[in-house]
Amino acid sequence: MTDETTVRDSATARAPHARGFRGLSDRMVGWTFIAPSIILLLAINIFPLIWTIRLSLTNYRANRTAAEVKSVGLRNYERILTDPDIWNAMQATAHFVFWTLFLQVLIGFTLAYLINKKFRGNDLWTTIIVLPMMLSPAVVGNFWTFLYQPQIGLFNYFVGFLTGADPSSFSMIGDTALAPWAIVIVDTWMWTPFVMLICLAGLRSIPESIYEAAECDRASKWRQFWTITIPMALPFLMLAVLFRGIENFKMFDLVVQLTGGGPGSITELTSINLKREAFEKWRTGYASAYAVILFVTVFGLASIYVKALNKVKER
Repeated sequence: MTDETTVRDSATARAPHARGFRGLSDRMVGWTFIAPSIILLLAINIFPLIWTIRLSLTNYRANRTAAEVKSVGLRNYERILTDPDIWNAMQATAHFVFWTLFLQVLIGFTLAYLINKKFRGNDLWTTIIVLPMMLSPAVVGNFWTFLYQPQIGLFNYFVGFLTGADPSSFSMIGDTALAPWAIVIVDTWMWTPFVMLICLAGLRSIPESIYEAAECDRASKWRQFWTITIPMALPFLMLAVLFRGIENFKMFDLVVQLTGGGPGSITELTSINLKREAFEKWRTGYASAYAVILFVTVFGLASIYVKALNKVKER
């Protein structure tokens, strides 16, 4: 009797909790589990954004007391949009983003197309090609700084061997005409494997039956490439452009290690310029407005691009 009474009492005690849990819908149970994660993400992402927008409307400087803070309205935004140094940084960033995307997509897709063809040593070559993207940007920056040295750098000797020029007659990171291309080359070397892997996934997702049907219709390899391979791999290509475009727009560490924004300010990208405004000139309110403008620019362009990507995927 004692055991039966204990079991009955335990069941009675659990009944309200069981009824309460069963009373929740599946949707409420789901929200119960994901709510902590959503709250954490909002705290990490949304609060800093709101705080940055608030600071952008003031003359706040992090190295001064809060008593000196005054509201300036949209004056910081007006100054940024009329500052020639900001537009020079934007131009340098646009040059860097365009050429890195162009070269990475061109070389990455070519490598993916070649590797997709089964041949001996396929896996080995794939592993070798993806090695650069496994390295830290700081390591890559230091590594290529030595390669670019006019006296001892292998890059200059390689160019001299191909062109016959004196290896010590030019400096990739010291010449204003060559420095923008120096950072483009390094970023392309490092991140082309990433584009290659995405393109390779796209190529291997194309069913072989489509090519077999095209061969039955006597379509040439060139026609198969332009009417089957490119259209079906295009969403993956566009996805690679989206990822690399966003990353290259905010590129910082690699360029700092290579050129530091120099010579002069020829390779000073917007991220480097923003860092100098915030932590060297201590114009925190001004830098906050700068950051908001960059965020709106990237978010707006990415949103338009994603809509175009969705339309391509629906075709």
